[in-house]
Amino acid sequence: MKLLMMTVLIFMVLISNAQTTKEPTKEVHKFPDSETSKNSGYSYTIISAANNTWCYDIYKDNKIFIHQPSIPAIMGNDGFKKKSDADKVAKLVINKIKKGEMPPSVTEKELRELRVL
Repeated sequence: MKLLMMTVLIFMVLISNAQTTKEPTKEVHKFPDSETSKNSGYSYTIISAANNTWCYDIYKDNKIFIHQPSIPAIMGNDGFKKKSDADKVAKLVINKIKKGEMPPSVTEKELRELRVL
């Protein structure tokens, strides 16, 4: 009888704990508003990526802001074939941010205009 009572008590404690457990809060990452972004200092670095390709990181006030490991607007995970192509697109993205475009999306048309594709 004591074993049964102890089992029921443990079961009740477990159920009550399960019901009061809070769900973890989900952190939402948002782009800053365009006015804040226009007034910040931006820089970038070109880095090597998988399969002998190139990608870029954009920094805002010396902190990583965007890590772009693949060619934006193009399906797949490959980086840029030429370092100079990654350089052109990183500069385009920074210019968009400074103009207040948030997020600073890149289109396939823009890649063609830059002769990256």
